[in-house]
Amino acid sequence: MTFLELCIQDSLPIWERCLNTPFVQGIGDGSLDEACFKGYIVDDSLYLREYTKVFAWGILHSHDMDEIRSYYSLLSFVNESEDRTRQYYLERYQLTDRVIQSLPLRPENQAYVDYMITAAREGQGAAECMMACLPCMLSYGWIFGELIRRCPGVQDTSYWPFVRDYAGNQYEKVCAQWADFTNAVCQDLEPRRLARCREIFSQCSLHELRFWEMSARPREDL
Repeated sequence: MTFLELCIQDSLPIWERCLNTPFVQGIGDGSLDEACFKGYIVDDSLYLREYTKVFAWGILHSHDMDEIRSYYSLLSFVNESEDRTRQYYLERYQLTDRVIQSLPLRPENQAYVDYMITAAREGQGAAECMMACLPCMLSYGWIFGELIRRCPGVQDTSYWPFVRDYAGNQYEKVCAQWADFTNAVCQDLEPRRLARCREIFSQCSLHELRFWEMSARPREDL
């Protein structure tokens, strides 16, 4: 079992709780109040703005071009692939990035991004950066893959374009590339640093859970 597989094994019970939140279950059966999903799209947009700063920190402290390319591929995927569907829903809800950027992050969202950026900043390199950003990437693939398996009717809901993004072969392929890079940078780390990396992964998974729980409440400023 690879180091990253150990981290995922630690967090699977948390990811299961994410899957069973009212928000994700509401996506699965199409019953989710669109006001909640509208709030989610706003919160996710604000989150992604801060999320990219983890990659920026990694690039700034990279030791070679291979490491820089890995971060760049992550950033490109987030900006190009995820952004298309996000823009689709922004247009649906008659929102723009310009309007969104003036809105505050909700407390759960702020706590999450603060933790990620601090973990990357106080870490010793790529291992901590990847531990901070991977729970979001990998948990989405697992959660929505499971959602399709357990709630196949999700394909007939208005949320299918969102779910489809995280359950396709392309997303799985890119996640595998990120996993390979992460296992490489975590190889041969001393035990204390490995323990810290597992803690970061677990804590970010918990922040994911709190983000999903938050999203079941609509924003009051839209």
